[in-house]
Amino acid sequence: MKFAERMSRLGTETAFEVMAKAKALEAQGKDMIYLQIGEPDFPTPKHIVEAGVSALRDGQTHYCAASGISLLKEAIVEDVKARRGVSTNVDQVVVTPGAKPIIFFTMLALTEAGDEVIYPDPGFPIYESMITFAGAKAVPLQLREENNFSFDHDEFCSLINERTRLIILNSPHNPTGGVLSRADVELVAKVAKENNIMVLSDEVYKNILYDDNQHHSIYSLPEMPERTILLDGFSKTYAMTGWRLGYGVMPEDLAIKVERLMVNSNSCTATFSQYAGVAALKGPTVEVDDMVETFKQRREFIVAGLNQLPGVSCVMPKGAFYVFPNVGELGVKSDELENYLLHEAGVAVLSGSAFGKYGEGYLRLSYANSIENIDRALQGINNALDKI
Repeated sequence: MKFAERMSRLGTETAFEVMAKAKALEAQGKDMIYLQIGEPDFPTPKHIVEAGVSALRDGQTHYCAASGISLLKEAIVEDVKARRGVSTNVDQVVVTPGAKPIIFFTMLALTEAGDEVIYPDPGFPIYESMITFAGAKAVPLQLREENNFSFDHDEFCSLINERTRLIILNSPHNPTGGVLSRADVELVAKVAKENNIMVLSDEVYKNILYDDNQHHSIYSLPEMPERTILLDGFSKTYAMTGWRLGYGVMPEDLAIKVERLMVNSNSCTATFSQYAGVAALKGPTVEVDDMVETFKQRREFIVAGLNQLPGVSCVMPKGAFYVFPNVGELGVKSDELENYLLHEAGVAVLSGSAFGKYGEGYLRLSYANSIENIDRALQGINNALDKI
């Protein structure tokens, strides 16, 4: 079969591949611990589930507007005002089945051959995949451990040229757990305004922060709403990964194009899921708060354990639910170490190189798992490293 050339430019998410390998080993009788997937191990809060079930029983099982139901779009507008202090309107909101479509649609609507897109590296692998699939040039911006996994300001400025069409930000960050400072986002805003560049701000982990760390949204800065695509969703904060619900807030003229892409691809987002989304935004947050507190305890446990392993060092993440330990001293390539730990220790983790070339020498572990399982995983990793 002859495939279109564009398919050769399409990447993947290694987390799902590693999970498939781990499941195959588990089926053969091997005990496995899953620390590779970016999914909260908590149930969706009960009031959200009830809203979804009620919607199903009320017959909300049919098509709706491609950009989303009015109730959810109005709730999103209210949430953006409350959290970011920016007044928007429903015509700026497009609801999608998960957050990924906003990444994809942004690339299709704004970029073409010859354009350049700056994205974080290490970073969510779908950024680079969608940039290159759309035909643009992916320009990595290195996030450095010595900068708490932020970027060097001079290095960022050096990447800007007349072909730069889009800048992607992600904070709190996957895979490092880093959080951008106000100075970081103010610099990006200044550069974007001076050079007429759009910004895609991925803020899906905004509610998962620890200690006194704060989320600084570029969308909140003066003159930035008109040049920013705000990407957010429900999967991480509300443990709604299977509900497939995300959204973008953007200038109205771009929203029209993104809605057209929705019509041509998904028609619309599942209606009952959107009613659950309304309940998530308007309902109590106690279960979310409890989840974040549990993540905080696990974070401290796993970082302490990783720092006791030979040849491993790990900085304390500020947000999200990932650690990104440095394993460079082990002298083993990240993907080889990922495979070794899968088979030798029975622990599924991800190679740092799965998140870009600057992720080499690191691993990503999700602590969306119990402390008991994390403890067992650390013991298994320690025993496996003794054999290297």
